[in-house]
Amino acid sequence: MEKQIISTESAPKAIGPYSQAVVFGELIFTSGQLPMDPAAGKLIDGDIKAATAQVIKNIRAILHEAGSSLDKVLKATVYLKDMADFAAMNEVYTEFFGADAPPARTTFQVARLPMDAMVEIDVIAGR
Repeated sequence: MEKQIISTESAPKAIGPYSQAVVFGELIFTSGQLPMDPAAGKLIDGDIKAATAQVIKNIRAILHEAGSSLDKVLKATVYLKDMADFAAMNEVYTEFFGADAPPARTTFQVARLPMDAMVEIDVIAGR
């Protein structure tokens, strides 16, 4: 098996030496996505709900480019700047992933995220 690099203009460009996603076999591994507007290349203004929605929209665009979708996400990792945002992030997360069969998930509070973002999420999905 060879790895395939995924890149789309519908999601923010990488801000470092990494790919938006890598496909290996039937699995897709996304890099952590920030609440960035892909067109402007800047963090969006807003609260944790708006930030979470933008992150998941970016992930959705990357998965689409790789031939997948949010309903095929197997595992998500959420990094929050402030765990006080957990409930609000969950509200938006549930809108995208549902409550009946969401992916496995780990959530951390971290000291700091790139560009001082409020939230970052990466996923592993199937094709």
